[in-house]
Amino acid sequence: MESIWMGIAPGSAATRVIAMTGPDDTILKARLARDPKHPRALATLLEAIALWQGQPVRAALCADAQGISFDSNFCREAFSDGGGALYSVVWAPAGARHGRRAHLDGLGNFRDLERLVIAEVAR
Repeated sequence: MESIWMGIAPGSAATRVIAMTGPDDTILKARLARDPKHPRALATLLEAIALWQGQPVRAALCADAQGISFDSNFCREAFSDGGGALYSVVWAPAGARHGRRAHLDGLGNFRDLERLVIAEVAR
């Protein structure tokens, strides 16, 4: 079964999210509030994308060790149950670099997150 590749990058001002159905097909790009307001927000977002598209989500949380704690509300629910059949999440160190061009405008530069998704989630 095909899967959706998703990257989540929490930052100091916002959390960027990108979802792709392949290396050249970006289906969702978002700039959300820095911290989710509910502890299940990330898990629910991953589940919703999987249910909407009818495919499991393979996600990478792009964060450095100091930038986010796995005990925080951001990560707890997404990592605790493994997502079952709907999604899986792996941690990917921030700063990984791979070549890729952005092709959705209006929300800022997502090139680094696209590269991460292709390198970490798609393999």
